[in-house]
Amino acid sequence: MTVGFWAQATEDPGRVVLVAPDGTEVTAGRLHAEANRLVGGLRAAGVRRGDAFAVILPNGVEFLTAHLAATQAGLYLVPINHHLVGAEVAWILADSGAGLLVAHARYADTAREAADAAGLPPARRHLVGGEAEGFRPYGDLGAGRSDAPPPDRTLGWVMNYTSGTTGRPRGVRRPLPGAVPEDTHLGGFLGIFGIRPHEDNVHLVCSPLYHTAVLQFAAASLHLGHRVVVMDKWTPRETLRLVERYRCTHTHMVPTQFHRLLALPDEVKERHDLSSMRHAVHGAAPCPEHVKRAMIDWWGPCVEEYYAASEGGGTFATARDWLRKPGTVGRAWPISEIAVLDDEGEPLPPGRVGTVYMRMTTGGFAYHKDAEKTRDGRVGDYFTVGDLGYLDEEGYLFLRDRKIDLIISGGVNVYPAEIEAVLLAHPAVADAAVVGAPDEDRGEEVRAFVEPEEGHAADPALAEDILRHCAARLAGYKRPRAVEFVARLPRDPNGKLYKRRLRERFRPG
Repeated sequence: MTVGFWAQATEDPGRVVLVAPDGTEVTAGRLHAEANRLVGGLRAAGVRRGDAFAVILPNGVEFLTAHLAATQAGLYLVPINHHLVGAEVAWILADSGAGLLVAHARYADTAREAADAAGLPPARRHLVGGEAEGFRPYGDLGAGRSDAPPPDRTLGWVMNYTSGTTGRPRGVRRPLPGAVPEDTHLGGFLGIFGIRPHEDNVHLVCSPLYHTAVLQFAAASLHLGHRVVVMDKWTPRETLRLVERYRCTHTHMVPTQFHRLLALPDEVKERHDLSSMRHAVHGAAPCPEHVKRAMIDWWGPCVEEYYAASEGGGTFATARDWLRKPGTVGRAWPISEIAVLDDEGEPLPPGRVGTVYMRMTTGGFAYHKDAEKTRDGRVGDYFTVGDLGYLDEEGYLFLRDRKIDLIISGGVNVYPAEIEAVLLAHPAVADAAVVGAPDEDRGEEVRAFVEPEEGHAADPALAEDILRHCAARLAGYKRPRAVEFVARLPRDPNGKLYKRRLRERFRPG
């Protein structure tokens, strides 16, 4: 079949390519026309090649329309996390130089506050799904514009902003290649995971599209001719229903979703036919070994893993790879290289823990307006996001933790991810996080934050039981000195944990 959404939409405009969160089926012709009209509206508003425009949208048709418009008009699409507060959104709007904002009515108050602070005039703010003061209707952007492909089509990119877990987020900006969109295989990324063009393939979007990998998987699926089924709010029961209903063949998930799927009653898990699933690819956070094994036992060898960063580069491990080498996140992609270096930037031998560096053989990137940050994380062409790990003799990567999360207690390195995996094996623990707290004697001590499973009281008896559980499985220096219960850990919907917010509890004042 023809690869590339635009060519497919021209050949078969009546084919259903998208199932919206409310169940509406969207044809290729409709999505193509809406993207073309949006390009016309953006250009009429003065957004030119090389410019950026931002979106604060839930998962839905408008998000993917914006992506298709940007990538055929030479624009940078800036997806903004809709869980951010106004000041955080304002920073991204101002830093990216976004010339226009498309927001959903759900987030109107935050978007208005941010746009006011960033100096974006009301004429350049458009609202989806309702009306609000200070916005023009989204429909006005495309009103009266042509459904036909726009002239002077050229490839654009997404400029994602890093999560900001350690400071202000930065835009990952790649140079525009100046190529015609059809000259670039925009679905080729999925080939790394063995996902090929096929009309029977169905991709399930079950995480927010503002996340780098989630949008990349969904857009690549469109270009490979796959149907894309979109969830707005994720729940484990609805995930199983949609996989069975639409015979979904691949999806992108995070370990937190695995954990909550596994917590479903057995009668619910056994009720659904999941045999269509071929690639349940997970990443974005460490996956405890017992969770991974349980998912493979349930879903079979479709459970696959990757390690990557918004900046580019990564590894991939099939279920077979992982079962042969438990804990690995795989070997480097064909278009990527991985190195583990010491603090002087020298390569370490197999088995030695150091800082993980990556590079893409297809081109580099820069942090937008931050040459210092771009330089700081590099050794030659390689960059790091601060993760620690080691390579084995066959080139398989094993992660230990993030360097910033490393706890040094009494001069000994303690890796929180190892302790978190033990905590999550306790039947009363729904989620867990481990951080270092200041200690006069040891420098730091291990503290655990625990989100109890439903039906378990967050009381001293449970805390003592959890500590006994750890004592039976961890060396003394690794054991948490205390357990603090929380209603909900500070994770974003992609499973990324904001440990900075937990560490801040131990700061004076």
